Amino acid sequence: MQLSKMIQSALLMGVLSMTMMAADVAGKWTAEVPGRDGATMKQAMVFTVDGKKLSGTVAGGQGEPAKIEDGMIDGDTVTFKVNREFNGNKMTWTYTGKVSANEIAFKREGGRAPLEFTAKRDK
Repeated sequence: MQLSKMIQSALLMGVLSMTMMAADVAGKWTAEVPGRDGATMKQAMVFTVDGKKLSGTVAGGQGEPAKIEDGMIDGDTVTFKVNREFNGNKMTWTYTGKVSANEIAFKREGGRAPLEFTAKRDK
């Protein structure tokens, strides 16, 4: 009876530790981000992971790739900010994403109305 409880505890600990691990998002991702008038814009994302810290770049539209700031991974949730300057005006976008397999369902806030889009892992 005691052995059965020990096995159950070990299994539960294994499951809990797996759910607490950060999602594997390191690498290159591409998203089709909704734009004005129903057009979409490709956005390339390159993520580097160090524990729960997320860094990298986001590129798309005009200009050089922007550096990811305040990037974090918590389980299957990623969050980060990107700052850009347009015509002398600084803009900050906040990204929140839910990772599943080879996709991240993002919500981006800042600038215009919030946008939702999916990024897919490059092969």
